Amino acid sequence: MAQDHKTLYRALSARDRRFDGVFYVGVTSTGIYCRPICSVRTPKQANCLFFDSAQEAEQARFRPCLRCRPELAPGNAPVDDSQRIAQLIVERLEDGSISNDSGLEAIADQFQLSSRQIRRIVHKELGVAPVQLLLTRRLLLAKRLLTETSLPVTEIAFASGFSSLRRFNDAFNSRYGLAPSRLRKKPNSANGAETRGDTSTLQLAYRPPYDWKGVLDFLAGRELKGVEWVTDDFYARTVQLGTAKGWIRVFQGKQQNTLSLEFSHTLTNVLPTLLTRVRALFDLNARMDVISRHLSKDPRLAPLVKRTAGIRVPGAFNGFELGLRAILGQQVTVKAATTLGCRFVEAFGEPIATPYPELHRLTPAPARVATATIDDISKLGIVSMRSRSIIALAQAQVSGALALDGGVIYKPEDAIRQLAELPGIGPWTAHYVAMRAFSWPDAFPKEDIAIRNALGRVSAKEAEALSQSWRPWRSYAVMHLWRSLGMKEEPA
Repeated sequence: MAQDHKTLYRALSARDRRFDGVFYVGVTSTGIYCRPICSVRTPKQANCLFFDSAQEAEQARFRPCLRCRPELAPGNAPVDDSQRIAQLIVERLEDGSISNDSGLEAIADQFQLSSRQIRRIVHKELGVAPVQLLLTRRLLLAKRLLTETSLPVTEIAFASGFSSLRRFNDAFNSRYGLAPSRLRKKPNSANGAETRGDTSTLQLAYRPPYDWKGVLDFLAGRELKGVEWVTDDFYARTVQLGTAKGWIRVFQGKQQNTLSLEFSHTLTNVLPTLLTRVRALFDLNARMDVISRHLSKDPRLAPLVKRTAGIRVPGAFNGFELGLRAILGQQVTVKAATTLGCRFVEAFGEPIATPYPELHRLTPAPARVATATIDDISKLGIVSMRSRSIIALAQAQVSGALALDGGVIYKPEDAIRQLAELPGIGPWTAHYVAMRAFSWPDAFPKEDIAIRNALGRVSAKEAEALSQSWRPWRSYAVMHLWRSLGMKEEPA
């Protein structure tokens, strides 16, 4: 493999899902190969061999693990690979991208297959028909809403994708053996969820420690007025997911090690996608115990980690919005980039009504920006080169050539290279986008002047060499280095 043995073993030990499908591990003492998220006891490092693909592991005469099932990992096989197609459909069901047969038709078109072939592949790989996968997704969403909110049962039925209350009740009784209302005996009990007026609140758990103040400070410095509203206590923003529009507010939860997410009921239909993006934005899935323990081995980072053990890498709720900010932040201060970003929002963001005057714009849609001219953008004070880059990014997003939202990045290196091929986007911007929009934990924008200053004013090549011992958690090392110099030297 391209990456070294020690780096991959660290990722294996952390069982971080972001590495699932990126590599496989063969255990010489058992002759079995696994995904990096396998729940079995972590093997000794000396007994591990690493492979780019399941095919390579099997050629080396390793057998697939029956527990983690490597055939279900997000893969990099050719587009006609049935396992990859089936897994893609599962992922789209989980994030709410598929809500009916038209979603399956879209996937069929993507792989240049017929819908009949798609149905046959799903049944072969997963043992059930697509309609059963869809039913499971709907019932699980309904169960969560029933147990964690006080939304009316009828509203939950339709929000979960059922065409009628009768169908919802029949499906619930058939699958779980009880009526939906039975789950309402103790509404909003241990989970601390609330429903109030036109909003509901859910709890989002994380592994401590968590640098809540640091995350808010980071986001506050980059606040897009109208779209975002950040205070000392909460983060709020407007939201558009498909045709659903509304707003959210995130604050510290009453329960230990939780954040609270308040969302407008206009977003109930896209709740799975909403939850996924909020967790990515606040980096709630990180294993800070594993990450901090590894970074502390470097004498340069040890005191920084001790000072802020719960530092996080803030993600992006909207990938295009993050890409736009990254371009505007090239070779300017955070404040200057934020000023330009706010102008862009006012010019291209669609108005929206919310209970808060601070939230009145949606983030600019790629489709609208893709049709803009360089002059349209340049008159906002954005130089022509940046304007050209923004339009190219929007067009790549609209055409499907580049996926910044709603997809798993199986090969971050390929996505970074693809970004860098767009006009005006270099390695720094590409790595910054990978770090936040793709939630890639090993991104490293070595050209960043702040990072190089924090390391003793070294060259980009020297910074890259120094960073090798931090892998695969270089994104977190970057956050520590930026924090050590103060917010003013961080990028946009």
